[in-house]
Amino acid sequence: MAGHEQHFAPEAAGALVPRRVPRRARAAVLFLHGGRADGLTPSRPWHLAALRMRPFVGAVAAAVPEDSVLLGEVRYRLRGWNGGAADPLRDARQALRELARLAGDVPVVLVGHSMGGRAALRAAAEPQVRAVLALAPWIPDGEPVAHLRDKDVLVLHGDRDRVTDPHASVSFVHRAREAGARADVVVIPGGDHAMLRRVPTWHRAAGSAVVGFLRAGCTTV
Repeated sequence: MAGHEQHFAPEAAGALVPRRVPRRARAAVLFLHGGRADGLTPSRPWHLAALRMRPFVGAVAAAVPEDSVLLGEVRYRLRGWNGGAADPLRDARQALRELARLAGDVPVVLVGHSMGGRAALRAAAEPQVRAVLALAPWIPDGEPVAHLRDKDVLVLHGDRDRVTDPHASVSFVHRAREAGARADVVVIPGGDHAMLRRVPTWHRAAGSAVVGFLRAGCTTV
């Protein structure tokens, strides 16, 4: 990392937890881990859902430039989505505001798993979000898609997922395309919800997708 003025930041107090901060970021990637449909207990970084996302942070860090792409995670206040409160979505929006104060008006790629995938897809309504990578996302019936017009969306879902429905992901992508999104879905044979089966495939696909998003419209990779 010689020649690059950056740091790996510790846990922060806000919704944004910076993990890699270049001297001059030209784009950012934010990670949103999973959670529960309902849960009013505090979310902690040592919970399994949060730990599950860390290898993906590493895979993307290895794939994108150190000197131009900021990496960060969204800190949730609570473990659950909690109905109409949509708590992780509120946290994601707050993290985006904090990111803008930290790095300026840079284009953002969101990477979310399960509940975090739902939050990422919803948060794509924010203007600085250019693309979303959703990993085994939780997509209930009727999730909105109109705000994804002109956005890049890729959904990765394992066909052995017993927690969230890969067929719902396929249907969502079709609706997003009809709404004007550049959306695609890849079903990973043998993949499970925890992304523990076929781990290298998940990590390679995530790194490649983020690089592709950045090349398409965020920065030079």
